[in-house]
Amino acid sequence: MKVIDKRSLAEILEDYISELTLEELESLIEIPPPEFNYTYAFPCFKLSKFQKKAPNLIAQELKDKIKIPEFIESLTVDGPYLNFIINSKTILQNIFELKNDYGRSREISGNPNKLRIVIEYPSPNTNKPLHFGHVRNMVLGKSLSNLLEYKKHDVFQVNLNNNRGIHICKSMLAYKKWGHNKKPDKKSDHFVGDYYVLYGEKAKDNDDLDKEAHELLKLWEKGDQDTRDLWNKMNKWAIEGFKITYNKFGIKFHEEYFESELYLKGKKKIFEGLKKGLFEETEDGAIIARLKGKYNLEDKILIRSDGTSIYITQDIYLAYKKKEDFNYDRSIYIVGDPQIQHFKWLFAILDMLGFKEDNYHLSYGMISLPSGKMKSREGIVVDADDVIEEVENLAHKEVNKRYPELDNEEKKKRAEIIGLAAVIFYLLKYNPVKGFVFKPDESISFEGETGPYIQYCYARIVSIISKSEKKITKDINWDLLSHEKEKFLIKQLVYFPEIIDASEKTYNIHLIPQYLLNLCQAFNSFYTFCQVISDNKDLEKARLLLIHCVQIVIKTGLNILGIETLDKM
Repeated sequence: MKVIDKRSLAEILEDYISELTLEELESLIEIPPPEFNYTYAFPCFKLSKFQKKAPNLIAQELKDKIKIPEFIESLTVDGPYLNFIINSKTILQNIFELKNDYGRSREISGNPNKLRIVIEYPSPNTNKPLHFGHVRNMVLGKSLSNLLEYKKHDVFQVNLNNNRGIHICKSMLAYKKWGHNKKPDKKSDHFVGDYYVLYGEKAKDNDDLDKEAHELLKLWEKGDQDTRDLWNKMNKWAIEGFKITYNKFGIKFHEEYFESELYLKGKKKIFEGLKKGLFEETEDGAIIARLKGKYNLEDKILIRSDGTSIYITQDIYLAYKKKEDFNYDRSIYIVGDPQIQHFKWLFAILDMLGFKEDNYHLSYGMISLPSGKMKSREGIVVDADDVIEEVENLAHKEVNKRYPELDNEEKKKRAEIIGLAAVIFYLLKYNPVKGFVFKPDESISFEGETGPYIQYCYARIVSIISKSEKKITKDINWDLLSHEKEKFLIKQLVYFPEIIDASEKTYNIHLIPQYLLNLCQAFNSFYTFCQVISDNKDLEKARLLLIHCVQIVIKTGLNILGIETLDKM
């Protein structure tokens, strides 16, 4: 089957334009603004430099030369632009026959450019529960993994647990002093986090606590059995709690790494580099990487003068370990933008060590709540589970208001699916580089730019098709799909593979929710003016095919984002 996208048009143009490569032609083809009725536009400005002609003349000459293939309804010229209109039949037949493979475009039968990609996220500390900032990290990591798997790459999701250090010892010390061997009586990562908060409260009035925490860290590093037993127990509780949250988002890791197993091997890599003259030892015994010359970065201490490692030490070894475990082509780190400098240092130091693999830091902006910015100390942080629960409660109220007759189990199930959709969609609809305020009430609206709005649009289509009770086929009278709202809706459908391709190339996942919003708005506009179920059965049949294609694209897009659909809302 011929997949229609920018590349398809570039292949046509290539037969008539020798001055530009196929890739250059494809990059020049534009998606026009919504007010124009054509599907794609090719600007001829660049060709005028080669052909020494006005771009409008070149556009007209191309129109006269090109032998129009069957999938193009018409070619028109508008000044320097050659405009293409793709026929509705080709678009809808493609979607109907390819179904959930439609967005894969040219990767339907396998991706010739397949990569092995490791995605590392969310990398929590094991002394407290996941905070709401981790949720943005998780939905970015999961949706990007879904997208790259959809495009036929081999994707390996991994997680680094930061499970050692002074912050871990603080929660351990509080439990040791005031926990009385109590077992978790709540979600276990929250139980551990309570002692980290308790430590902060007690430390305000007790300067000796910090000394005790450092002594506990020394005991841990010496391998003291009682200290290690306590550490193992509290780490186990924290990680068991994390897994409950991961499962809610459908997250499963191919491998979980632990800082406690990496940092000594990281130190070994640093000492090897020191012996080779790659790093320097300072007068006070610290080991430092000189980065100002070749890398134009500030110098970076790798091991402190007291011999202790820092965070970057483990990351250096972990890069080697991931390569050994997965033989990756690209390693993606999903970490917030406060760590941009850290990853510049990391990639430069790996380069110094001769580790030339393709590493990429996908950074993202911080989120806050209407109450203000989240903080990471003293219990002021907003726990991920608490926000999710709040949104699910709002969803439950909405479901209860709309469908009071449902049994409680069904209400709970729908509320969980809708609530999760609200959180995921709201976090993904923004460009990752941007910070923003998450508004729980706004996220759950069935009428705004939200996940529930997209789910509701999908459910409406299911309801229409169900009421019609007619079998959907591609054997329709194509001339009947002539209303301007129908044509505009069909035009939106043709862009889905382009959006998926752009998201794959740039990792800009927000393009997908933004596209789904545009598609659903186009559907609702169509539905306002074009009755689907009618006495004209041929028209009903044609419009059923159209909305079924919309249904397919919505479901595919939501699946990539990690959002479930509902047949009833």
